[in-house]
Amino acid sequence: MLRRAARAVLQRHGLEGKAALSVALVDEETVRRLNRTYRGIDAPTDVLSFPIPVELSPGVRYLGDVVIAFPYAARQALREGHPLEGELVLLTVHGVLHLLGYDHDTPRARRRMWGIQREILHQLGFPEVAPPDG
Repeated sequence: MLRRAARAVLQRHGLEGKAALSVALVDEETVRRLNRTYRGIDAPTDVLSFPIPVELSPGVRYLGDVVIAFPYAARQALREGHPLEGELVLLTVHGVLHLLGYDHDTPRARRRMWGIQREILHQLGFPEVAPPDG
């Protein structure tokens, strides 16, 4: 399911077969430690992305790593009334978009990123977890 979500993002950007990445499901303490080390925020979060653009072979790039805090995601799904699978797909799509350079730090960037997330989540059959217009 997470592979399918990552692949959908790559397909949308014409990168299927041209890019690789990893998605890791970890505990909250691991994400908290990563968040503190790399972002200076000593708190857990749902997903972190670590771009590591490197060429693996001619025409194939390694984009980086997406790290999802599974317990955090499970609580978030419950709180939002989403199926856990949908929440994990959303976080995967979100994380891969960050690897591709998308962000949500301005209203315009947020609308763009959220729109792509919605499109991909609908395509994958999880429209109920798509974030509202931003």
